[in-house]
Amino acid sequence: MRLADLSKRSGVSTATIKYYLREGLLPPGRQINATTAEYDDGHLRRLRLVRALIQVGKVPVATAREVLGHVDDESLGRTIRLGAALWALPQDAEPDEADPAVTAARTEVDRLLELLGWETSRELAPLSPVHRSLVVAVAALRRLDYPWDAELMAPYGELMMQVARRDLDFMETHASEAEKVEMAVAAAVLFQPVLRALHRLAQEEESARRYGIE
Repeated sequence: MRLADLSKRSGVSTATIKYYLREGLLPPGRQINATTAEYDDGHLRRLRLVRALIQVGKVPVATAREVLGHVDDESLGRTIRLGAALWALPQDAEPDEADPAVTAARTEVDRLLELLGWETSRELAPLSPVHRSLVVAVAALRRLDYPWDAELMAPYGELMMQVARRDLDFMETHASEAEKVEMAVAAAVLFQPVLRALHRLAQEEESARRYGIE
């Protein structure tokens, strides 16, 4: 398809597509002549991911470029490729290592991962921005005297493993490695609000079942 067709099918203006091309967020099309390029469904799929990152996820352009660089890195195995792309997404603030609550939270998070048997997560903890985000969240709870320890969090971790299995099952329905990683990154940005809303709806439903609605 030509640029105008790509714009029409994607709902993205030609000016924005040209900007994404200049910034390296979208691979160049196949040159037909000096002034015309041809694009395919891969470009359409990539445009959806770019929009998910920048317009919905509010990811800065430079960060989006880094994420997409990992998505496209065929030298990496699937686990490392996916992990690198997800780690490049914006994360929470770094934990304050001088804060006693952070020290206590780190201990509980390590115990949690041990209880769950998540050995890879334990091994990658010193490098993982996601691990640090969990430490920050647990430290905030502990500062406010909410007793969220490893035993209390473990059932939630088990539920999240079920969610992760469904995520990867869905990811594996896509054909190419690039499509699989693109889908996982898009889900990380787009599906988190869905999970949060479902959690709150489930709380409402369970409350009504237990206590009634009067």
